[in-house]
Amino acid sequence: MKMKWLVPLALVLLLVVSACGSKPENNTSGGNNGSTGTENSGSETPTDSKKYKVSISQIVEHPSLDATREGFLAALKDAGFVEGDNLTVDFNTAQGDMTNNSSIASKIAGAKADLALGIATPSAQALVQAYDKAGNKSPVLFAAVTDPLDAKLVSNLDAPGGNITGASDTNPDAIVQLMDFIAANFPDVKKVGIVINKGEPNAVVMTANAKQALAKHNIELIEAPVTNTSEVKQAGESLIGKVDAMFITLDNVVVSGVESLLQLAKDNKIPFFSSDRDTVEKGAFATVGFKYYDHGYQVGQMAAEILKGKNPGEMKVTVPDKLDLILNLKAAAGMGITVTDAMKAGVKDPANNIIE
Repeated sequence: MKMKWLVPLALVLLLVVSACGSKPENNTSGGNNGSTGTENSGSETPTDSKKYKVSISQIVEHPSLDATREGFLAALKDAGFVEGDNLTVDFNTAQGDMTNNSSIASKIAGAKADLALGIATPSAQALVQAYDKAGNKSPVLFAAVTDPLDAKLVSNLDAPGGNITGASDTNPDAIVQLMDFIAANFPDVKKVGIVINKGEPNAVVMTANAKQALAKHNIELIEAPVTNTSEVKQAGESLIGKVDAMFITLDNVVVSGVESLLQLAKDNKIPFFSSDRDTVEKGAFATVGFKYYDHGYQVGQMAAEILKGKNPGEMKVTVPDKLDLILNLKAAAGMGITVTDAMKAGVKDPANNIIE
């Protein structure tokens, strides 16, 4: 009589132990490089045995664009796409050369990767053009692009259509807020100098926005044009004695040579403002911005959804929504700036965005 119920009981216990042992663990890897609450979005880890290939074209290597790429790859890893396991990453940088940029785009379009990413406007534009020419309808994402509409990457931000979508790295309010900050806290600033590569559409758009915002405060924006990074220092020197402050946009040519401008600002006690956090961390005084790692992570989450089957044309283009004033107090001291309580009061997250 006892054996009749002991055997079924043993079988039930065996099944319970087996079920507990097969429970998947939460993926908590990656995303610890300054990302804020974007990790592990709840998407399922891919269960197939397919090997994926992602190709990346980046116009030049500098901190903001590099952080974008790092965030992108971290999001893919958190979603189960692990480089060296089920993911191959083909990374290409044009080093600021437009001929190289076009060649890289053509190579990627012909290689038929599962997904391609263009980091910065020139890279994204070249990819889109190369894919169109090759008749390649595979997904293309973009990141660190100021104005996707002006760059003709998409015709509708909410419903891009086709095989292209991504994230803009510019919230138009950021420049307006920064220019308002300059006007409110630097009453002696009547002229702001900007070094600009007019060959970059993103730089042109942002410069126009800054000019319009400053004009409301009767502040003039004076341009010093460049065509490559080697000209940045000379262009900056041409502004000395003509301007009361300096500002740069998300201009890849200029950002790549920004160290010389930062030194000029320090030597001449000129307040220096930028459009990205990385340049503030490097020595600019202030910006209104966000972390590019988070920006890249956001695009990486989009990439993971696409690799799992989502249509990129149905995914809206996103913009940064965590804007904050970012101040570098050490840089301020070097430029002769007295940081007031009123300036600090404009920072929403002082623990992270007041750099000492």
